[in-house]
Amino acid sequence: MINKTLYKLDWKFFIPLIVLIGIGLISVYSACTKYETVKYFVTQLISCLLGSLACFFLSKCHYQMYKKFSVLIYIISLLLLCSVLIFGTLKRGTKGWLNLGLISLQPVEIAKIMFILAISAFFDKNWKQANHIYFLIISLMLLSGHVMLIMLQPDFSSTLSYFPIMMILFFVIGVKCFYLLCIVLLVVITIGIPLLKTFTLMYVEHFNKNTLLTNVLTFCQNINVRLVTALIIFILLLIIWWVLHKLKIKFSISYPIILGCTFILGNILAIPVDNSLKNYQKKRFIVFLNPKIDSKGFGYNIIQSKIAIGSGQFVGKGLRRGTQTQLGFLPEQHTDFIFSLIGEEGGWIMAQCTIIFYLIFIWRILLIAKESKDLYGSLVAIGFATMFMFYAVINIGMTMGLMPVTGMPLLLISYGGSSMVSSLCAVGILRSIYSQSHDYY
Repeated sequence: MINKTLYKLDWKFFIPLIVLIGIGLISVYSACTKYETVKYFVTQLISCLLGSLACFFLSKCHYQMYKKFSVLIYIISLLLLCSVLIFGTLKRGTKGWLNLGLISLQPVEIAKIMFILAISAFFDKNWKQANHIYFLIISLMLLSGHVMLIMLQPDFSSTLSYFPIMMILFFVIGVKCFYLLCIVLLVVITIGIPLLKTFTLMYVEHFNKNTLLTNVLTFCQNINVRLVTALIIFILLLIIWWVLHKLKIKFSISYPIILGCTFILGNILAIPVDNSLKNYQKKRFIVFLNPKIDSKGFGYNIIQSKIAIGSGQFVGKGLRRGTQTQLGFLPEQHTDFIFSLIGEEGGWIMAQCTIIFYLIFIWRILLIAKESKDLYGSLVAIGFATMFMFYAVINIGMTMGLMPVTGMPLLLISYGGSSMVSSLCAVGILRSIYSQSHDYY
């Protein structure tokens, strides 16, 4: 029986998974030694065991079951997000955890998995209407249900992960590139206006010099930022129209109308986003553009992270021998900046191994999506692959100063019970899709 089960496993999928979890456990253990406690390591180990049990259970459930109960799954995910707003515990300015006594649960991690299951079922049922406006509106309404509840916590980083998942799934079912462009423009305007406002304030305060850039930013700061954005967008639309007119390219009048509505809606949505985000969240998100703006504050983490990775050189300083990590110069070294610890103590070799195993892991998920017997299984697998890829790119890029500091963990590696369990739940569902496509049921 055991040999039969082992034969059915996709070892090219599970070997990188096991390696990544192993790297994570070793890194968490090394990160927590400066606290002279193994609390984080034990908690992470227990989370791995619980996640493995959940993975085994879900792998035995036929994934088509989630499609049948997709409406119920979506409703439960909303109730989870509502419960944390009512009964949640406040940590680091975010009300995102449920205190269950011995453990704390972060519902957004579970809700994210449930959202992928639910939205994939909706797309599978309605993919033939992918380019109808009402389909896009309903899809964005389903997305906004999660996004608005998460923003009320507020947890800005978790909301960001929803958009690449939606965009990739939209692309897979054949949504027109124009509509995808409008959605990207909507997100950029909604998020960009509050961040641009904060960046101008920080830049002018730090570089109070008579330079052209400072004068321009001061001008933008003194007038309405939305007015500046509106002017820029209007000029860009005029340029696009002029180019298309010269090229004699005909296009429907609905296109500029939709673009105009997108711009107006983005400006409207920017107001609640600006109000819901704390000032430190906005600063943390944009400081990567120039850490020197706040080198002793929010830019400090990025500077120390880059020093840690660089000091590891080729082979690293050895386990528990990192100076930036073990001496406490690098904050959040067991969660957000765990890749910095890997780079310092394991060097370039271990950092590259981590990235390579992550790429193999995601590649195998994409193969599961390709081999799935139906569209629903493919959409679910692609949604999970996008989630893992987005978290990895943002987290690793963040530690090297290439991406904003969003607070996103490196899934399967960073410390976090909820993220570990939810990630292994996703693995269990992927195992179910793989088994069905190879007739293992």
